[in-house]
Amino acid sequence: MLERGWLIEVGRMGYREAYQLQKELAAEVTRGERGDTLILTEHPPVLTIGSAGDRGNILANPQVLAQAGIEVYSVDRGGDVTYHGPGQLVGYPILHLARHGKDVGDYLRRLEEVLIRTLADFGLAGYRAPGYTGVWVSDAKIAAIGIGIKKWVTFHGFALNVDPDLSHFGLIHPCGIRDKRVTSLAELLPQGPDWNGVAARVVRHFAQLFNLP
Repeated sequence: MLERGWLIEVGRMGYREAYQLQKELAAEVTRGERGDTLILTEHPPVLTIGSAGDRGNILANPQVLAQAGIEVYSVDRGGDVTYHGPGQLVGYPILHLARHGKDVGDYLRRLEEVLIRTLADFGLAGYRAPGYTGVWVSDAKIAAIGIGIKKWVTFHGFALNVDPDLSHFGLIHPCGIRDKRVTSLAELLPQGPDWNGVAARVVRHFAQLFNLP
């Protein structure tokens, strides 16, 4: 794990371990012992289901998921079922929204803007789709967002598809959406980008939009 100021890069980390890290850091932020923090990571294959999610949006049976090595977790965030896996850039902002206006809608829009600006760096026109949270390119979703907030401190976050196994998204209705497909930077670009290069762009835009040094 590499910590540089407000940024923590943990490499590939299991979902359970990453969630425990979020809880520990969120408690520190709540107590005033830590400033705003962003965790960047990549997970082994896993499905997570938000507090209002529908398990019917998992299309594969438990045996198929087990054979594919895909774990399933119910989690305390908004949104429905989401896939995480290698090749996906996952960010968990642990921010005290008292420093950012205490406006949940604005916080979500800023997370989307971080990703839209990152995509623009690679010549892609990301956009927000009315009625949905996340970021889209053409007719496909490229980034999902699902957050939790406790005592105005954020946890959970965003997932940007850099070069994941897109076939795994066929095991679910991603975010409960049945009529839209999922894409990635690798699918859209002539040459798949480096995960670390994408992460560096995300960090730069995150710092700008959340006024971090």
